[in-house]
Amino acid sequence: MAEWSHLPKDLLYLISQRLQNPFDTMRFRSVCSSWRSVVSPKRHTLPVRFPFLPNHGISDPTWGFNLTKRSVFRVGSPMDHSDGWLIKVEEDAYGMIKISNPLSKSYFKPLPKNFPKVLNLLNFPVLELCQEYVLHYLNFWPVRHRPGDAGDLYREKIAYKCLNYDGSQFVLVTIHVSGKLAMFKSEDGQWSTIHHTALPYDDVILFNGEFYAVDNSGATFVVESQHKVTLIAEPVFGGDKKILMECNGELLLVDMYLTVDSEEGFGLDGEPPEGVLQEKTVGFKVFKLHRNGSKKWTVVCDLGNTMLFLGENCSFSASASGVSGCKGNCIFFTDGFLGPNVDEDDVFKGSDIAIFDLEFGTISPLSDSPVYSRLFWPPPSWITSTSRGSSIHSKGLRTKEEASEP
Repeated sequence: MAEWSHLPKDLLYLISQRLQNPFDTMRFRSVCSSWRSVVSPKRHTLPVRFPFLPNHGISDPTWGFNLTKRSVFRVGSPMDHSDGWLIKVEEDAYGMIKISNPLSKSYFKPLPKNFPKVLNLLNFPVLELCQEYVLHYLNFWPVRHRPGDAGDLYREKIAYKCLNYDGSQFVLVTIHVSGKLAMFKSEDGQWSTIHHTALPYDDVILFNGEFYAVDNSGATFVVESQHKVTLIAEPVFGGDKKILMECNGELLLVDMYLTVDSEEGFGLDGEPPEGVLQEKTVGFKVFKLHRNGSKKWTVVCDLGNTMLFLGENCSFSASASGVSGCKGNCIFFTDGFLGPNVDEDDVFKGSDIAIFDLEFGTISPLSDSPVYSRLFWPPPSWITSTSRGSSIHSKGLRTKEEASEP
């Protein structure tokens, strides 16, 4: 059998055309010089600017959105493959690399003093778990005086589909402020609101190359265009928020149950005091979509060794196999379960994360489980002791403060 470096260039080219993202391209090019010569280092570029969504209520033409991508990685130890660390990496519109809580958009700053300025991902087994796309406001007044900053105020989920290699042709689907879907096609250059269902939509994802959206009843649709939305699953009533996600090639629906709590009790008039209501998660149900065309969701009672992670802008799954001390059949999430007094400076460290055990139906703070906590914080010693190597990007993993230093 021929060595990897001696594979025919036409075969290598065919392989390179199946690469899914820039991270795969980087790893492909790192194999050897012959492989590197087949694939151009030209990076996939995201669209620079979008107009506001219809009926946004802002008329200033200098304002708008730009799009950035974040990737969640599981970085494994080079010495012990049962040890891993979850990290979310984002490159903003100015080429700056930032890291954040894998389940939220809270950036960690400053980085620990012993965190490497350059991280050689070729030295670690790395698995990309998901990608998320975020719209940022441009020229938003509270932050426009800071060079290189954009207001990260758009909270809705973004589903992004690239139609060609360089990213010049694409489609975006998100949830409009009205609760309806909104679509942006590069060929049109404008947003279109999809008036399809009376119920507000809860989530939208790209699954197997198609846009899927779920409304508040659990009814799920494939969205092909502004005028073609097809029902593929009947409603699932019960919970308060529906979340779509891919898991082991299957489409899952996670139904989140919420309650409203008041920590200070109720007033004399029987109403809760103003400003103390707290929405908390009290449970989940998981469903899997049948592939037989019956348009039915089936309850999943046991996830096996799979762990589900529900993030603000993307949800993903990971196997507990090979991770020392971890077991599957659980859901990691962030919200008001832990109360309103979470220290904002500690958000990256996982203090706002809780775990739902699907077998027993119980919820516990991440801090109660040292085994799971180490997936998030602190950075493992085999990361902080790394000081040399090629970075994930030429600018390295740096905070905005470090980037401004000479």
